[in-house]
Amino acid sequence: MSSEAVTTVYKVTGMTCGHCEGAVAEEIGALAGVTSVKAAASTGQVTVVSAAPLDEGTVRAAVDEAGYELAGRA
Repeated sequence: MSSEAVTTVYKVTGMTCGHCEGAVAEEIGALAGVTSVKAAASTGQVTVVSAAPLDEGTVRAAVDEAGYELAGRA
């Protein structure tokens, strides 16, 4: 039985550079089930690929830990 990966795009405010992207990607990437994270400071979007849908509160906590704010899904 194979499961499809879930791709979710979030809007994160406060990212301005590559360091910001890395900090957000590192925190979200540490969440259980996450297989890929791509953060783009230019658009404020973070694309997350996971084995199953993620709880938005968990993602919000990870973004907060990185020092930024999750504005919601893009």
